Amino acid sequence: MSTVVSPDTAKRRSIAFLNLAHAIDHFVLLIFPTVVIGLEVVFHRPYAEMIALSTAAFVAFGVFSLPAGWLADRWSRRNMMALFYFGCGVSLAGAAVAPTPFLLAAALFVLGMFAAIYHPVGMAMLIDVSQARGRTLAFNGVCGNLGVALAAAVSASLAAWWGWRAAFLAPAVICLATGVAFLALVGDDRHHIGKRKTTAQVVLSPRAMAMMFGCYIVISLAGGLTFNTALIALPKLIEERVGQGMTLVLIGGLATAIFLCGALAQLAVGRLIERFPPHLLFVCVVTIQFLGIVAAAYASGAALIAALAVAMGGIYAQVTVGDIVIARYTADAWRGRVYSVRYFLTFITSGIAVQLIAQLYARGGFDLVLGAIAVTGFVMLTAVYTMAFVVAGAEHTYRSTVQPAE
Repeated sequence: MSTVVSPDTAKRRSIAFLNLAHAIDHFVLLIFPTVVIGLEVVFHRPYAEMIALSTAAFVAFGVFSLPAGWLADRWSRRNMMALFYFGCGVSLAGAAVAPTPFLLAAALFVLGMFAAIYHPVGMAMLIDVSQARGRTLAFNGVCGNLGVALAAAVSASLAAWWGWRAAFLAPAVICLATGVAFLALVGDDRHHIGKRKTTAQVVLSPRAMAMMFGCYIVISLAGGLTFNTALIALPKLIEERVGQGMTLVLIGGLATAIFLCGALAQLAVGRLIERFPPHLLFVCVVTIQFLGIVAAAYASGAALIAALAVAMGGIYAQVTVGDIVIARYTADAWRGRVYSVRYFLTFITSGIAVQLIAQLYARGGFDLVLGAIAVTGFVMLTAVYTMAFVVAGAEHTYRSTVQPAE
């Protein structure tokens, strides 16, 4: 039996589930980077070898975003999100019962495959139902940030109290239960596929579109490498440079506090993005991100916490602004596929980030790891400045074209 609900209620339900999905998406992928510190003793393997077990998961997180976006645009965004919930739940349960490092890595790979659904599908769905409102998208970004923040603290606490397997099993139950509720409360959207808009909010010339696409390739690759390396390395970085002898719970708590700074930055950006051109705001937050990373490379103790807070604020704020820029210049009918390419490039670097941490840490500790993050941050900064210059010219042309008709 189906119940008829108002369009506003349906939109609110969709947004609520998408916000929760964003939190879950980042939470589940960062369980392992936290509990791996304790798994060094369980499996009698060094950190550099254990952290590398998640390589396949992060590679899958990038690779499978491509078919996810294509299927969502041609089949159903709602049904793809249902697959996200159930797939993550089953793979988390598999990780919880894995008896060997190899089977644990296999379960993490499947987790990455289903977790890849959210960003290309969920973002396209969210922008459609919210009409790309800055505050709505910013709050969604905060939910993702909270998922990251809580992953460190909650996973560390569950592992300390009930063992590392509980850190995977508890979120598995939540994913499966939420999937059931999602199917029951969010209606099918397949009848809307042919009605999606085929023109963007601001139409770019072919030359400007090609230049912007080229910049976004660099932004997605360099930004993804910066983002993922910083997130994955953070718990171990805190353990080594803030204070020796800290408990796993305290490490997770400090990581959570740093990630929450990213949430505050996203809330601020949600307000600012409705007042200032998004491409200019993009330049500002990426500059802040780069300065915070450089400061972190030379800091330790309390100064490192402050530098990481600034860097994390920039890292998360730029993700929200970058998505708004894409929404402004891409038609709804194509957004799933465009976001799939963006997040494919962004998250395919996750696997590279894991290997980068493992290799550089084994050779020179976090001096080399932080140096590499700073380099990728500078590359991203250059690409964003170039993209902003291209977009500024396109916006000027667009305004001069439409204003006489108004």
